[in-house]
Amino acid sequence: MNYFSTRDKSLRFSFKDIFLRGLAPDGGLFLPSEIKKYNHNEIQDLGKLSYSELATEIIFNFCKKDIERIKLKSLIEKAYDNFNNKEVVELKKIGNINLLELYHGPTLAFKDIAMQVIGNMYDYLQVANKKKVNIIVATSGDTGSAAISALNDRKNINVFVLHPHNKISNIQRKIMTTIGSNNIYNIAVKGSFDDCQKIVKDMFNENEFREKINMSGVNSINWARIICQIVYYFYTVLKFNNKKMNFSVPTGNFGDIYAGYIAKKMGLNINKLIIATNENDILQRVINTGEYKPDQVKTSFSPSMDIQVASNFERLLFNIVGEDDKRVSLLMQDLSSKGFFKLSKEEQETIKKDFCAEKINNKDTLSLIEETNSKLNFILDPHTATAVGAAKKINDLSNTIILGTAHPYKFLDTIKIATGKEVEKPMQLSQIQDKKEKFDIIENSNSEVKSYILSKIQ
Repeated sequence: MNYFSTRDKSLRFSFKDIFLRGLAPDGGLFLPSEIKKYNHNEIQDLGKLSYSELATEIIFNFCKKDIERIKLKSLIEKAYDNFNNKEVVELKKIGNINLLELYHGPTLAFKDIAMQVIGNMYDYLQVANKKKVNIIVATSGDTGSAAISALNDRKNINVFVLHPHNKISNIQRKIMTTIGSNNIYNIAVKGSFDDCQKIVKDMFNENEFREKINMSGVNSINWARIICQIVYYFYTVLKFNNKKMNFSVPTGNFGDIYAGYIAKKMGLNINKLIIATNENDILQRVINTGEYKPDQVKTSFSPSMDIQVASNFERLLFNIVGEDDKRVSLLMQDLSSKGFFKLSKEEQETIKKDFCAEKINNKDTLSLIEETNSKLNFILDPHTATAVGAAKKINDLSNTIILGTAHPYKFLDTIKIATGKEVEKPMQLSQIQDKKEKFDIIENSNSEVKSYILSKIQ
């Protein structure tokens, strides 16, 4: 299988290329030249597989030229050995809520499901390279900790994690900053997640710098993240005997929900993908108005969604404009030069065939957490609460899967405000409050972050 850029279909890359690069040389995102489509009988047969077996089957479609199937199986099994659920994820019925818990990995967030596999892929695909890889990642809270957990103490890898200073929860920060590995560097940027993400993207687009440090990335722009996330959509629908279901997904950077879109293109019986946003509602606005115009980032109770520039939306753009790479390039140029772009009516309607979107504000997020706790004796984290709220607005909970993306303990203050209760500390975090933190605070500046990185690797 070959890969190309959303901005230039003529470019061709292998899976290994796009895995190690993360971002295309022209600033676009990578997509595969073909997507396998399963028929009904094939999908039924997939229902007989364990989660790890299913992951091997799905992921192998996208990397078969670079990773042998038997080796991929081993990488995946090893990745999920340290999850506290043998099936990796857990589907629960909470009242009338169909909840898919995705937070049974080492950092208690859905990011672990992809990141643990990616960590093992780096070891395998990088083995022939003599030069150390420097992974630069921006995080709105959970990606950084998942990357650190997956990549700490790796011999040929340094990891630089940029998070927005004082704009993630204390627990989210401590999970990252208390891992004392010599190959991990935590950077608190005086800005928003969008600022962190822009710095990383700009560095990827600086060819000389990227090559100089042998730069790679594990943000959701890395296609490997997407293909690992496709798996739990298949797993869940198969648990419902391939019944046509909606999925309500807490959405920031658009990677997780885009994985659902690819699952649907692969033949999975998915109805609507519900984009659940908080006050940072750019994705709801673009679907309702056709205008993609980032606003100021607003602070919310669901900090991992405090994003105004949803990077993976570019992949969907490519799909909805008829795979016209020139059109994508023009739209992204408009975003850069004008600060927005406008979709045609036809393009807007194409999105609505597969997606709908709802905004859940801070007040409603707290109410949903309190209501679920008081009526169902179950505590939702604030991101999952937005997904429940969005599904309720669509008014179809019975045929909707809610993606539970993080353990509520990571958001103690919000849970206390909503319910007045403490959340029982998970075993994985039993020592975290007593550990010493290590991170550096840096100005919101591309040059300062680059200087910091160079000082650590030279």
